[in-house]
This record gives sequence, C-alpha cells and structure tokens, in this order.
Amino acid sequence: MKATVVYESLTGNTEQAGQIIARELTAAGIESVACPITEVNLQALSESDLVVVGSWTDGLFFFGQKPGRSGRLAKLPVIDGKQAAVYCTYALHAGKTLDKLSRLVSNRGGEVIGGYAIKRSDLEAGAVEFVDRLLGAVDATPA
Repeated sequence: MKATVVYESLTGNTEQAGQIIARELTAAGIESVACPITEVNLQALSESDLVVVGSWTDGLFFFGQKPGRSGRLAKLPVIDGKQAAVYCTYALHAGKTLDKLSRLVSNRGGEVIGGYAIKRSDLEAGAVEFVDRLLGAVDATPA
C-alpha cells in the first residue's frame, strides 16, 4: 500500500504534522510521501491507495472556521476512488474545518474515511494518534 500526504501550511505547523503523518505511515509499512498542495507529487499521488489531505484552520476564534486557502485545496488533482483522510491543525478551536475539508476532498473524488483535528501545541502526539486511528480504518488491500 502507498500513501500521499498533501498539505496546505501557513506557518509550518500543518507541514510538520504532514511530515510526521508520512513518517508514521511509513513506519507502519505504508510507503508514504508528503508534499505541499503547491507541489503535489503527481507520480506518487497516482500510485497511492490512500491520500491524506491537511490544512490549517482559518477563521475567527470560535466561529467561521474553514480550511486555510481552501481555493488551493479545491484544485487538488482528481483522486477518483482513492481512500482519503483529512486533518487540520488549529490553535483554539477547529470548528467545522474537518467537515469542510472532507467535502473538498470528496469533490475531487476521494472516499473520505475519517479525519482528525490536531492542536498545534501538540503536533507530534496529535499526528501519531491520527495515524493510529487511520490504520484501524484504512483498507490495507491495494486496489
């Protein structure tokens, strides 16, 4: 099984989480690569069984949250039929960021199997927890 982690990062937190996610997936036996949405590794993406998409949380403190730079994410290459998962990083409250990010990924053809909000003050533990949960949900049989 192969995975591609695609992220949109403003301050580096979402990138760091994406790198940890790719590292943990690789450690679990899933060949993984992480890349920013502006430089998607199209070869890796086309070969992937799983696509993980991450974004930072944009919006006001407790309402109006959404994926950061969602216009870029909406242009994710088509991933028809691939299993997908989403994550977001946040400072105070993620709100509906995961729901909105899931819709963006579904609109590109991904079959979203889950998501996780990672607090930016604990990126390592949050990313590891996300991968642990993801491994329990992902279909490890390549298509």
